[in-house]
Amino acid sequence: MTHAQCGCGQLSAEITGEPDAVVMCHCVACQRRSGSPFGVAAYYPTERVKLTGISKGYTRIADSGNEFTTGFCPECGSSVWLQGPLKPGVIGITVGAIADPDFPAPVRSVWEQTRHGWVDVGFTDVHFPRGRG
Repeated sequence: MTHAQCGCGQLSAEITGEPDAVVMCHCVACQRRSGSPFGVAAYYPTERVKLTGISKGYTRIADSGNEFTTGFCPECGSSVWLQGPLKPGVIGITVGAIADPDFPAPVRSVWEQTRHGWVDVGFTDVHFPRGRG
């Protein structure tokens, strides 16, 4: 079982099994959402994730043109979950909310056209200048 939570602990997720994918995204929206040069999310089938607590969703139009929703804690502002139409029945959990230094590395890096030049993504062989194609 994997546990994820926001900064104050009010919003949490209990996850069973391994992620289907771990993705590192360098789009400007993920940079702004995460407050860092990239965002990283682990994606799971929704039936394997149990969210507890109150979250507020913010839906935006992604660089792909699709709607993308971020779920964050209304108390501390930490983003914990992500959902979009490209992966129906799947929820992303922010790897920062999991806070496990042994968590698996991303399997792909997307939106590298806006990647900060000093961010090394040599650990994966799958790179996309924009979305995953």
